[in-house]
Amino acid sequence: MSARVRAPELRGRGWLNTGGRDLKLADLRGKIVLADFWTFCCINCLHVLDELRPLEEKYGDVLVVIGVHSPKFEHEKDADALAAAVERYGVHHPVLDDPELDMWQQYAARAWPTLSVIDPEGYVVATMAGEGHAEGLARLIDELIATHEAKGTLHRGSGPYVPPPAPETALRFPGKAVLLPDGNLLVSDSARHSLVEVGPDGETPIRRIGSGDRGRADGPAGAATFSEPQGLCLLPTHVAEVAGYDLVVADTVNHLLRGVRLETGEVVTVAGSGRQWRAEVDDHAHDAIAVDLSSPWDLAWYDDKVIIAMAGIHQLWWFDPIKRTAGMYAGTTVEALRDGPLDEAWMAQPSGLSVSADGARLWVADSESSAIRYVENGVLGTAVGQGLFDFGHVDGPAESALLQHPLGVCALPDGSVLIADTYNGAVRRFDPASNQVSTVADGLAEPSDLVLTPAGEVLVVESAAHRLTRLAPGALSAAGASTVDGPRHRTERKPTDVPAGEVTLDIVFTPAPGQKLDETYGPSTRLVVSASPPELLVEGAGTGTELSRRLVLNGDVTGGVLQVTAQAATCDADVEHAACHLTRQDWGVPVRVVDGAATRLPLVLRGLDA
Repeated sequence: MSARVRAPELRGRGWLNTGGRDLKLADLRGKIVLADFWTFCCINCLHVLDELRPLEEKYGDVLVVIGVHSPKFEHEKDADALAAAVERYGVHHPVLDDPELDMWQQYAARAWPTLSVIDPEGYVVATMAGEGHAEGLARLIDELIATHEAKGTLHRGSGPYVPPPAPETALRFPGKAVLLPDGNLLVSDSARHSLVEVGPDGETPIRRIGSGDRGRADGPAGAATFSEPQGLCLLPTHVAEVAGYDLVVADTVNHLLRGVRLETGEVVTVAGSGRQWRAEVDDHAHDAIAVDLSSPWDLAWYDDKVIIAMAGIHQLWWFDPIKRTAGMYAGTTVEALRDGPLDEAWMAQPSGLSVSADGARLWVADSESSAIRYVENGVLGTAVGQGLFDFGHVDGPAESALLQHPLGVCALPDGSVLIADTYNGAVRRFDPASNQVSTVADGLAEPSDLVLTPAGEVLVVESAAHRLTRLAPGALSAAGASTVDGPRHRTERKPTDVPAGEVTLDIVFTPAPGQKLDETYGPSTRLVVSASPPELLVEGAGTGTELSRRLVLNGDVTGGVLQVTAQAATCDADVEHAACHLTRQDWGVPVRVVDGAATRLPLVLRGLDA
């Protein structure tokens, strides 16, 4: 890169993982600094955390990763919630708290996640959005090491990371729970990379499945390993007998499904290659062990198969334990809220599933759109929720009610559904008969799942409190619910001014050092554009293969959000057995239609915008 852009100073509300020290760029001079602009709700940001771990280990004496937390949701602005998330997701580098998105704007970020590389002399040398950059980053870091060692400007040695004290609790950020046939509960102890069986009281420990170390090893209960497991699904007895295991686990960060034999606790891998999915959408059945998955977050038995909330690519998938096949069930990978036939609908990080008592309806917690969706008769619908950027704590008629990043749902026998309204710290209830939303309980610490017992009691997985909590008797009665008219929020990012009429959308993409665009299997790039409201775009919506597109904006619409998805396939250049790479990002770009604005809208996928 020839551009010489001085990196803006790092400023925020405070720092985590530094032992109380405030860092300045001057403190990092001589190091390669990677600023990771993230928000802890965002699955793509969580993918990047995992992609960066090998780089941090390999280049630990020259590379300093700085997580700049620039929040989307109101709850994410809370300093305690951020500290919890840093522990929950195993963030082992300094984190700057940027609650008002000041650093986000200083570094011209437009998407979560965005990565900015700063050289040892303090200049920004590369910017990239989205995930899938690990290989390119490694090549860039190697180049920077060679350049700055030769110049004498590279300083090797330990970085500024200071680990916090290790906590002591029975569970640590539990994610999901399931009721076992004997009345005990099995809980995914996500931050400790294992499963814990507890008694009917939700407290008494019975056994642990998994060693507690991050990994992906099969084997006996004490030796098997997971990586931040989440959803759990009991198989019907006749299916379990044929499959050879009783329960399926969404092993989220490993991008796997694991089977567990409850009698022995033995763990086997039943679906997923372990590679993260980066391909094109198809409706084929795939060999379950060979297929790539992407952050499976929850599971449910529906339509005679295991349905997977594939949070990482905004879809639902299916898994057949008997045929040992898997495939796409709903969604297109576009991150947005749109109802319709399953293969045309849009979702946004589905993270919770529950099946109605009659088996007809699959409820879905669509977390990034703060929505409750449902599958029925081959169609995806929305019960509560308004889109990616509208959220809050508002009860009443479903069309005006608001949630905030719900992660769990629990269908009740009367046809209603309980909602783990995670970032509102509440349990909500939607009743389709009355079309009303009410608040059943609040004051909870990031509830992430709900379990209904045969006796009609409800247990809440109170994730950030590291426990299971029993709702008070009568909470589910009409008298036990309340109506909250709380705050209404909208994600506020500085809009980009665009003119009415023609605008050129350019996706800036430069292959990483040593890579080239790969057209072995067809066009190497793909661009999908839509708008909210749809009337904002007169021309330019749809899918194409060019990374530049002519848009025509409606002058009668004052503003909205341009939803852009871009991807680029690259391969290693001049190598006999070249490895292939796919870079992908979704943008929701707030725009304001004004006279005299620039007629070019650049978005950086990788490179520096000229």
